[in-house]
Amino acid sequence: MNPFDYTRANTLEAAVGADGAILAGGTNLLDLMKIGVATPSRLVDISRLPMREIDDHDGGLRIGAMVSNADLARDPRILARFPAVAEALLSGASPQLRNAASTGGNVMQATRCSYFQDPLSPCNRREPGSGCSAIGGVTRNHAILGWSDACIATHPSDLCVALAAFDAVVHVAGPTGTRSVPMAVFHPLPDAVGVPPALSAGEVITHVTLPDPGGMARHARYLKLRERTSYAFAIVSAAAGVHVEDDRIVAARLALGGVAARPWRAHAAEAALIGQPASGDAFAHAAALAVQDAAPSGDNAAKIVLAQRIALRALVLAAQGTPDRMPALPASVFEGDDHG
Repeated sequence: MNPFDYTRANTLEAAVGADGAILAGGTNLLDLMKIGVATPSRLVDISRLPMREIDDHDGGLRIGAMVSNADLARDPRILARFPAVAEALLSGASPQLRNAASTGGNVMQATRCSYFQDPLSPCNRREPGSGCSAIGGVTRNHAILGWSDACIATHPSDLCVALAAFDAVVHVAGPTGTRSVPMAVFHPLPDAVGVPPALSAGEVITHVTLPDPGGMARHARYLKLRERTSYAFAIVSAAAGVHVEDDRIVAARLALGGVAARPWRAHAAEAALIGQPASGDAFAHAAALAVQDAAPSGDNAAKIVLAQRIALRALVLAAQGTPDRMPALPASVFEGDDHG
């Protein structure tokens, strides 16, 4: 690890525009520093800023950037209104990491792959213009949507997939003022030559808002397929919600994870479901639309099939209704407890 200076920001104004890498929970940044991938000359610690509140907001919620993943997953309003968000949180990492990881930090997780984490491998995310070592390499778990020859890595967050599905908005403060960006487009896709940053220099995430879920509050699920049953990134995942009235779908939400450089909101699939019966045929058609633009970035064509299948299963389970007692999830602090 390279030497660095440390500064604690006691106010948001001190953090905004500060020259250095923002340190919140540190569960991603410190790991990258240890292996020599991230080499900031200064860390700006925002962990003491008053951004740990979860507040009601127009039928939805306002979530401070420093709210821990553990606290967010346990909040009764999340469990009642956004159960897929809780399910996503409990599908990720370990209880110890969830205690430390923050909402803002989870949103800002580095989109990465094994080549990104190898300082000896050229990587356009680490060094723009150096090339992408993943192209032609081991690509089983790489992107199938939105990729370019500049980068085929996928965003690893579980939480962000559920946030994207349910129209979350990321709120940012910076030297030139504030701005709000939908979670579904917060992370830029790679272009032909590189990957633009999600935040500009000096910007800090302050909070995330989730709008009123309406009739999808108790018809929402998050599913994750991974290579081992605990503490692993998704091969593919899906967050889904449906609102059914008089046996017809009046609203639907679907986002895929593990398939692109950001959570992938399946707008065409959602639109196709409106007015349709909540049937297997309708959900199968929507799941096919969700991956209609997918293409292998290497030896990962099977991932397209997996993504379609998990989208279908998430929609079917969402239509059946969120269970009062959520299934036990690997490494969950709620394993065996009622938290529906």
